[in-house]
Amino acid sequence: VYYWECKGYTPLFPRILGHEASGIVESVGEGVNDLKPGDHVLPIFTGECKECRHCLSEESNNMCELLRINCDRGVMLADGKTRFSINGKPIYHFVGTSTFSQYTVVHVGQVAKISPTAPLDKVCPISCGICTGFGATVNVAKPKKGQTVAVFGLGAVGLAAAEGARVCGASRIIAVDVNPRRFEEAKRFGITEFVNPKDYDKPVQEVIVEMTGGGVDRSV
Repeated sequence: VYYWECKGYTPLFPRILGHEASGIVESVGEGVNDLKPGDHVLPIFTGECKECRHCLSEESNNMCELLRINCDRGVMLADGKTRFSINGKPIYHFVGTSTFSQYTVVHVGQVAKISPTAPLDKVCPISCGICTGFGATVNVAKPKKGQTVAVFGLGAVGLAAAEGARVCGASRIIAVDVNPRRFEEAKRFGITEFVNPKDYDKPVQEVIVEMTGGGVDRSV
């Protein structure tokens, strides 16, 4: 809805929105060697060319110089043209994915091959929220076994971050959220304690400092 209302970017119409999906490769273009028809894939709106300095870096490989998220670009990079049209008039792409359609055309660096046994009706959210939270924790924050972690917000990204902290062996995973009904569910993802900022008359970071005797090792 945010992008449908054209907030934060230059309006471009008509275009096919959508950034999460799962699918099966119908065909591949010239020069594509690592995918073939029949492969199961997830589209990725922040792609990887696998050649630029960011893609080759362990710390910033989600900042590809070629395929980084760009809400203003509505065409394919190879020729500056769209792959959608109606009655001869172009329909523009969206963040390189345009998943609100039965068929789409994407740059090879904007799909990830997945197991053919993964259920396509359930795996599509993993292409966005889950890997964001889990990856930020496991690949960037990198808490060590026994350390403490604070997770701010228990949405899909926050729960995935908690799961990442649990996998890393964190001893205490403290959730910060204003909705106490999320706490019980969050325990399944590794959350050990819950802090509701509304329950205190001081900044929540001061509460966490007191709880931990000086602060957590990592915050996500």
